[in-house]
Amino acid sequence: MSTYLHRETHFESSDLLRDIVIGMADGLTVPFALAAGISGAVAGSGVVVTAGAAEIVAGSIAMGLGGYLAAQGDVEHYASELVREEQEILEKPQAEVEEIAEVFRQYGLTERHYGGVIEGLRANPLAWRDFMMRFELGLQKPDPKRAGRSALTIGCSYILGGLVPLAPYMAIGSAALALPWSIGVTLVALAVFGYVKGRFTGAVPLKSALQTASIGGFAAAAAFALARAIS
Repeated sequence: MSTYLHRETHFESSDLLRDIVIGMADGLTVPFALAAGISGAVAGSGVVVTAGAAEIVAGSIAMGLGGYLAAQGDVEHYASELVREEQEILEKPQAEVEEIAEVFRQYGLTERHYGGVIEGLRANPLAWRDFMMRFELGLQKPDPKRAGRSALTIGCSYILGGLVPLAPYMAIGSAALALPWSIGVTLVALAVFGYVKGRFTGAVPLKSALQTASIGGFAAAAAFALARAIS
């Protein structure tokens, strides 16, 4: 007798993808705007490349540090809420039981359905605490090693993204001639990035590509206009 095994596939690297999106999106737009703004004031591409490279280094460090602090903040917040929840279970168990019941009532269940679950949780304080963290507070235990990985991912993504708009300036000696190529490759890179992101997240790839290119292009254009106005 043949059996059918049901397997569900879900994308489980949302944190990694988020870090890549943050780093790559900023890397594609900020260095582009800087290079484009400078290209209007200088003739050669050397100054543009030097300034752009300096910005990429500084930007990748700043973005990576921001990702590290954000991830570390999640760990610290979870730890503090964990302690608070343990204290509430010890000091106000009946109030915590009512909060469990309220969670189930939101799904249309009655005490007849969830009564046994509550008794089971009361017999296992650790499971009770974890249940409250997940379903009352909406918190999942963060990976303590994520802060370093997040910083590295965001920083490297920023560098990769930043090299794209600078590549034409590296290949073409005239800043004025390199600018149209920089615009073109940046828009293409945004579209490709959006398409790949859509494939991983389950969104319509073409829609994701157009959306990313449009939003990223608008951000780059706004930053370019500001850079030109200042220069």
